[in-house]
Amino acid sequence: MTKKIIMKIAFFELEGWENKVLQENFPKDELFLSKDKLESLNVPLQKDFEVVCVFVNSVLNKEVLSQFPNLKFITTRSTGFDHIDITYCKERGIKVAYVPNYGMNTVAEYAFSLLLNLTRKTYQAIDRIKENGDFSLAGLRGMDIKGKTLGVIGMGKIGKESAKIAQGFGMNVIAFDAYPDAKAAAEMGFQYVSLEDLLKSSDIISIHAVYNPSTHHLINENNFQLIKKGAYLVNTARGAIVQTETLIVALKKGILAGYATDVLEDEGEVKDELNYLTQTRLKEDVVKNMLYDHILMEMPNVLITPHNAFNTEEALQRILNTTVENIKGFESGGEFIEVKL
Repeated sequence: MTKKIIMKIAFFELEGWENKVLQENFPKDELFLSKDKLESLNVPLQKDFEVVCVFVNSVLNKEVLSQFPNLKFITTRSTGFDHIDITYCKERGIKVAYVPNYGMNTVAEYAFSLLLNLTRKTYQAIDRIKENGDFSLAGLRGMDIKGKTLGVIGMGKIGKESAKIAQGFGMNVIAFDAYPDAKAAAEMGFQYVSLEDLLKSSDIISIHAVYNPSTHHLINENNFQLIKKGAYLVNTARGAIVQTETLIVALKKGILAGYATDVLEDEGEVKDELNYLTQTRLKEDVVKNMLYDHILMEMPNVLITPHNAFNTEEALQRILNTTVENIKGFESGGEFIEVKL
């Protein structure tokens, strides 16, 4: 008996362990399973997919998406969806789904690991012993966080988890969010303030805002000078929420005592510089940001990790489960977690 094909579904950026789960959940569909990211320099020969599933390193711009004439549904295995051209999808009538709730605690825990690493100079201490066998304490004096003020930018689910952790350490919590949740503030004991007041009052700032046009360079040359001198900044949201050029100036001037981030501005290009730089059309702002990111990497008071905050076994399983349900919902005409276009 000939196998009935219901849909042609392409999965990109797989690690391999997901394949069996996907094959079991979509036994009648035609699956394309790839470890590669989907971008302009890496488009497969087969282009008749109706469903495409990606992770954050793929770049689904108009140039890429226009090559898939049958595409009806995109689902990203991530909370962020800035790697997808949402405007073009709306023009084409392509539905887009995402995974908003896979790792509230996962990302918040990681943000605090960066926070503690930054304020106690843990990385430098470990590196000193491993590289030089040097047990000297010179330059390793840190800062207590108990009694300090944590300013959370973006008090969504991850931000609220961060607030809970901070309160467990005895920190005071203030928050800025475009849509304040007064009930949560009353129940949890934190206070909403303006962005300006948060920057002025926080000993440590942790960014958990969604990236969109309104949060692009939310922290920039116009408000960086408001930051409390000697504060620390942690970013596990998106790199472009912080203006990189101004960030470097603030670090060099001592406005910021340190910066820890899991994300970079123009992150995809930094990760694959050779391919980007060999393209014929280079964007000046992207090349500048790549240079700025290299300066950040070399600064002694900066910690950078490779977009790793999501990366736990539990979170990855939740991501996959939600992604499967999103695709099944679309196939059946039922519900899925849709990006509002």
